[in-house]
Amino acid sequence: MLLEKIISISGKPGLFKLVSQLRNGFIIEDVTTKKKVSIGNSSQVSLLDNIAMFTLDKEVPLFEVFENIAKNHDYKEAISHKSSDDVLKDFMTASLPNYDTDRVYASDIKKLAQWYNILQKAGYVTPESFVKAEPETLDPAQEEVSIEKDAPKKAAPKAEKPATPKVKATSAAKAAPKSTHTKKG
Repeated sequence: MLLEKIISISGKPGLFKLVSQLRNGFIIEDVTTKKKVSIGNSSQVSLLDNIAMFTLDKEVPLFEVFENIAKNHDYKEAISHKSSDDVLKDFMTASLPNYDTDRVYASDIKKLAQWYNILQKAGYVTPESFVKAEPETLDPAQEEVSIEKDAPKKAAPKAEKPATPKVKATSAAKAAPKSTHTKKG
């Protein structure tokens, strides 16, 4: 799941995708309606990619919590964020068993359920979206071995700059002779 461009904006319901940056703000797209709008730099924006949930021993990235929820609910919609606090706590315990009950509030769990359901409806929650890309490794037969591995690198020759013609600037003040007469009144 690519959360790197998915944001939450304080005061605006829903989730948004960053489309592009403007000089004085951003163009965003609602993930469910696909409607594009612009927001100013003064908006309080949170990248979902930078959010984590507290556990008793560490912080777990939101991506991993969403993955646990998706597996527990067969990649379908989870419970409503309007469920009772007891139902929300059971949901959280199933999704992140060792979550810190002192630092993760009911409002945080509601937001988690709401965000997951928004992303699920928008098509971001699929089994393929949680597959982590493996780092590329070269086949040993394809690796190139440099004979001059320890030789110093030579700098590339510098390209000469084209000569720019120098133009002497003249102005009307320079061209006109200076007057030495003073005006008598």
